[in-house]
Amino acid sequence: MKIAVIGSGGWGLAVAKSAAESGHDVSVWSHKPETTAMLRENRCNPKLLKGITMPENILFTDDIGCAAHCSIVIVAVPSFAVCDTARKLAPVLTDGQVLVLLSKGFDLQHGCCLLSDTLSREVGKACPVVALTGPSHAEEVSRGIPTAVLAASPDKEAAELVQNTLSTEFFRVYTSPDIVSAELGGAMKNIMAVAVGISDGYGFGDNTKALLMTRGIAEISRLGVALGGEAHTFSGLSGVGDLIVTCISNHSRNRRFGLLVGGGMPVEQALESVGAVVEGYFATRAVEELTRDMNVDMPICQAMYAILVERKPLEEVVQNLLGRAKRAEQDAYEA
Repeated sequence: MKIAVIGSGGWGLAVAKSAAESGHDVSVWSHKPETTAMLRENRCNPKLLKGITMPENILFTDDIGCAAHCSIVIVAVPSFAVCDTARKLAPVLTDGQVLVLLSKGFDLQHGCCLLSDTLSREVGKACPVVALTGPSHAEEVSRGIPTAVLAASPDKEAAELVQNTLSTEFFRVYTSPDIVSAELGGAMKNIMAVAVGISDGYGFGDNTKALLMTRGIAEISRLGVALGGEAHTFSGLSGVGDLIVTCISNHSRNRRFGLLVGGGMPVEQALESVGAVVEGYFATRAVEELTRDMNVDMPICQAMYAILVERKPLEEVVQNLLGRAKRAEQDAYEA
């Protein structure tokens, strides 16, 4: 099968490698000609995937026309680039091509909507969108470490095509019709990973980490249900699964960013120090805007906004978070 991967970051390269090793005809597009030239010459990007060599049967290109006539087009660019990339893709796509969204986050330029909505708006609804999400560090997928993810789409045939095409002996793909919850879990777990990083960087313990993760998934679930998703989806791979792996792993740039901020580094310096896009920072801003006029309780997200955007002292934010009105635990899962 012909597959185009639009974006040459670590996650895009990892999925491209897996698909090519399964015998598919794979092209990888980069918007930077110098990146394409480097990948063609070296067949690797040690900064992103150390020690990994890309298969010889992958075509690296800076011509987005590589997506034409592909059965599956995988969008693997940062969240802020999804809209512009979709506009470049639109003229070369035809009805029925399946778009697979690897990007996790929100479209801040268009009302902080989900990225699948952005793809459908820019490309047209004749190209079904499947969100591929879950606990899946690129570094591990590229090395063949056993991994399971979720292919979520209201289009059952499109989700099953992705499942059947991308599944391998070490990369297991499940399906779900609940793309809203799948995307939201993938975007908001980055906020919680930053929160856990800040907690660890400041010197709080495992109790605090567990508090943030469990109350975090309740918070994500509340917003998901308010936006039309299903609560049970958040107990699976794209919810609890992705949350755990992002909050505890040293691979997580969101956690690394939080560690720096919790250790006292200014936000701008920490963003620069990570050296890659910190989606949790942008998701924090997006959720604040998205929920401003919604009656949904989002205390951890609001606390993160206070620290990262309003620059309030951590001690003050923690005191306010823990001093909220008492309630039953189950109530905290309801909008």
